[in-house]
Amino acid sequence: MADLPDSMPKTMVAMGFDAPGGPEVLRSEVLPMPVPGPGQVLLKVAYAGVNRPDVVQRQGFYPAPAGASPIPGLEVSGEVVALGEGVSTDLFGRKVCSLVAGGGYAEYCLAEADQCLPVPPGLPLDQAAALPETLMTVWHNVFERACAREGETILVHGGTSGIGSMACLLGKLYGLTVIVTCGGPDKCKAALAIGADHAIDYKAADFVEEVARITGGAGVHIVLDMVAGDYVARNLRCLGEDGRHVTIAVQGGTRAEINMAAVMSRRLMLTGSTLRPRSKAFKAALVAELRDTVWPLVGEGALRPVMDQAFALTDVAAAHQRMEAGAHIGKIVLKVG
Repeated sequence: MADLPDSMPKTMVAMGFDAPGGPEVLRSEVLPMPVPGPGQVLLKVAYAGVNRPDVVQRQGFYPAPAGASPIPGLEVSGEVVALGEGVSTDLFGRKVCSLVAGGGYAEYCLAEADQCLPVPPGLPLDQAAALPETLMTVWHNVFERACAREGETILVHGGTSGIGSMACLLGKLYGLTVIVTCGGPDKCKAALAIGADHAIDYKAADFVEEVARITGGAGVHIVLDMVAGDYVARNLRCLGEDGRHVTIAVQGGTRAEINMAAVMSRRLMLTGSTLRPRSKAFKAALVAELRDTVWPLVGEGALRPVMDQAFALTDVAAAHQRMEAGAHIGKIVLKVG
């Protein structure tokens, strides 16, 4: 373990909870300052991203992996203020953003050095904190697991969410036609402004019928699904031959009934993933790939996250309420530093 400088405070403020429940269970606590271990850095957090898994963790359904901080928060931006054993001294004092396995809702947070990305000039720290989780999730699931290729069409549910908006942005940068579903005309309008080619109001129309109309009956190549449950069978009806269905959340339930004869006859592929429990080695490899492929687009300003609202760290309950209400468009972040 590294020795922290004497000038560093011995404690920090973090936002945790004693027992699962609604947003009101989140409360401030004073914790010992984390000390970076081998391969880790300590970040003085500027902003922390708020993500749906944070809400599910607070509700008691998504516990932190073994060895991770029980404090919520999966992505942060900030300054490297201490180094663990084996970490290059070049990182000290750098502004970075990082995926973390937990602990983001705090004044200081540990991160794996090889999961950090440099914050390029011109990228505000609030936007930097809004990138790691959604960028890694979309890249891995759409471009690695579903093997998206230029010229293909993707259906994305929740088109104005953090994940949905990132799928729109990356899809357009990499030559995909993007169809999204949204709850209401205002959100459809927002999705089109973000970059979606088509936006379906699922409250006013059957998205299966609309996808058939938009694609001339051919169907889409990929479905990025955050609902699961009874959406799965409907999603499969949206897929064309050799289509790929990727599930990344189960907001509509964990069970689905599907027609396996259709899966076989149309050669459909069903897959899915969760990012948080993956190994450090996997996450480091994914970050390295993004550093080479997508991060130059961030550096030149071609990719910027869609931002919704920033809340003070101590107003995290209000941030969770906004996410659960579904009113947000893009990313919610907490201002820490």
